[in-house]
Parts: sequence; structure tokens; C-alpha cells
Amino acid sequence: MGPATVNGHCAPGFAGVREAFARNFSEHGDVGAAVAVTVDGEAVVDLWGGHADAAGARAWERDTLVNVYSTSKGMTALCAHLLVDRGELDLDAPVARYWPEFAQAGKQDLPVRWLLSHRAGLIAPRERLSARDAYDWDRVCAALAATEPWWEPGTAQGYHAVTFGYLVGEVVRRITGQSLGTFLRNEITGPLGARVFIGTPTEEHARCADMVGQLDEARLARQLPGLPKPPFTALSDHPYAVVALALTYVPTGDVNSAAYRSAEIPAGNAHASAHGLATVYGALVGGALVRPATLEAMRRSQSLPGERDLTIGALAPDGDEHRWGLGYMLNHQGQAGPNPRAFGHGGAGGSYAFADPENRLSYAYTMNKYGGGTTGLDPRNAGLVRAVYQALEDSRS
Repeated sequence: MGPATVNGHCAPGFAGVREAFARNFSEHGDVGAAVAVTVDGEAVVDLWGGHADAAGARAWERDTLVNVYSTSKGMTALCAHLLVDRGELDLDAPVARYWPEFAQAGKQDLPVRWLLSHRAGLIAPRERLSARDAYDWDRVCAALAATEPWWEPGTAQGYHAVTFGYLVGEVVRRITGQSLGTFLRNEITGPLGARVFIGTPTEEHARCADMVGQLDEARLARQLPGLPKPPFTALSDHPYAVVALALTYVPTGDVNSAAYRSAEIPAGNAHASAHGLATVYGALVGGALVRPATLEAMRRSQSLPGERDLTIGALAPDGDEHRWGLGYMLNHQGQAGPNPRAFGHGGAGGSYAFADPENRLSYAYTMNKYGGGTTGLDPRNAGLVRAVYQALEDSRS
């Protein structure tokens, strides 16, 4: 494959973003990718380029969808906040008010808030599930309802890498009678015309890019030599037990398969275009989805000062604190630009999307070359974000 052709447009003053996007192909190995930015609801960047497959047989188009891994969590959390905004969900109520079976194993008083802030201690069920089980919503939710938490809920935070989506999604389903993906489509993405799916319809599969490289246990084992195999009875069983539990106790299989694309795994298998994600975050910034008080609550820190994340901290033992909002990564490392109050979510491999209400800006980057981690610090994303805010600063000077 030769140099990638960059398609789309940038508003005057944002040419630097196009240059940074092109560098991602020439210097960072992007195969196919897209970046989109809105300011005041207007698209100031809408670029795409490269290929939707490793062989270079399919061009990446504006409407190309790609698995965005945990960038999905921002969409899942938004569904819950829509219900909060409508008065149908109380974050401080016990989960069992909405999902009675959840009261098992001493969880009768565990509040919904701790599901969204990764404080529930439910990083995995107590029984290891198969990839086939991951596609069986009722099977996974029943296992989680029966699970005794791995730590005392509320006392620590630990990234619920896979289970977050089932836990939050089941609360949404119990309230609305709709699956998480159906609710997202009916109430948010459909009305906005945003191409974001959790449970991607079969007729959209032809527009899905293939991931080139993907998260799997073999790759994780190379990153963490000595990654233990289950079963575990306690987090103290092995130094990396928390990682193995959070990432591999509910394996999700081949992310390029039709079964994976059709399934609803709301913590990690949204298929989206960059334009679609930026459209949703742009609507959030513009006040079209929730009231200002709800927006403010979404990005209020749920972490203690200096608190490390049990899961992410194990993956990066020399890293600093990690702060969670209600379902969102808070911008304490500058991955979402200079505004410390910006918030969003990244995905394994490098995708990232966020909202910056103070600058009335939304941003999304999607790609199919598996690269950096979930935190938004992938150099491809970092270069794009720097270019966006440089353009914004220049336009205001």
C-alpha cells in the first residue's frame, strides 16, 4: 500500500489537524482511520483515509464503522444518564431496586453509582465464562448477580473492563424494557443520525473495518509475563490476578467475526464512525441530550484524591492516580487537551472520544490498527488532540 489518501474537510484554520492525521499513516503505521471534531455543533474536522482491511482491498469511507473497544463505555454511560435526567434512575438507589436478583451475595445495598464509577468490586463473575457465553446476555447477567464482590464495594476502584457494560446495561434494560443497544439507537444515535451501534445490524457488517491486530490473551501474556490462569479465589492469588479477572474472565472472541459484531457487549464492542461519536458528544455539549446539572454530575470525580485504579494500576504499576467520573475517564493527564474538565473514554487499540463543554467542542478518533492502550495517550491520538487545540487557540487569538 502506498501513502494513504486523506479525504474529507477541515474548516479554515484547522489544516494542522489534516497534517497530523496524515502523519499518523506515514509515521505511526495507521492502516485506516478517521477523526472528527465539532465546535458549537458545527463540524470543523471530518477526515478519513486508508483502508478498512489489512490487504488494502477496501477503502476507508466516511461511514466506515470500526470496533472501538472501551470507547463504547461513554455511550453506555450516556444511556444511564439519560434515564437519570428523566427521573427514571436514581444513582444512589440500590441496584437491586431495579434488578432484584442482584441482591444476592451481600449486594442488596450496593448503589448504582458504584457500577458507573468502577467501585462495585464486580470485575468478573466467580465462574469463568466462554466466548460463546459472552454473547448470552442473560447468562452473563445471572452470573454477575450471583457473584460475591472481589473487594468490599465502595472501598476501592478497579476498572470493570468487560463487566461494566452488562452491569449498567442490565439496569437500563430493567427500567426501559429495551436492550442497551436498542435504547441507544432509539433514544440517542437514531434521532441524531449518528453511526454508532452496540449490536451492529447485519446489514451494516459490510461497512465494518477489520481490526488489524486485536487484544487477546496471548498478546496480554506477552505484555505481562507470568499472567496467571484462572481459577482465582482472591485478588491476592497472583500479582496480576486483577488484570486477568477484569480482561479475560469473560472472553469476547474474534472481534472481526459476524457473531461479535452482532452481539451486545456494551463495555467494549460498539462499532462506530468518528463522525458518529463526535456527533453524540457534540449533542451532549450542546445541551440536546441532558440538562446542565446532569452534564455536570457526569464529570464529577468519584475517585479519592491520589487514588490508584486496581486494574489500570496493575497494568502500569509506575503510573499515577486515575480519576473516574460517572462512567467516564476524567482528563487529568491531558489526553483530552488542556481543559482539565473535559471527559470521555478511550478504547484498547487507540480510539478515543470526548466532550469539552467549556470549549463547546467534541472530538473522536477511530482506527483499525491496534496500537496504544485505553487511556487516550496513544501517540496518534495525542498528536491529533494537540493539533485541534492549537487550531482552536490560533482561531481565538
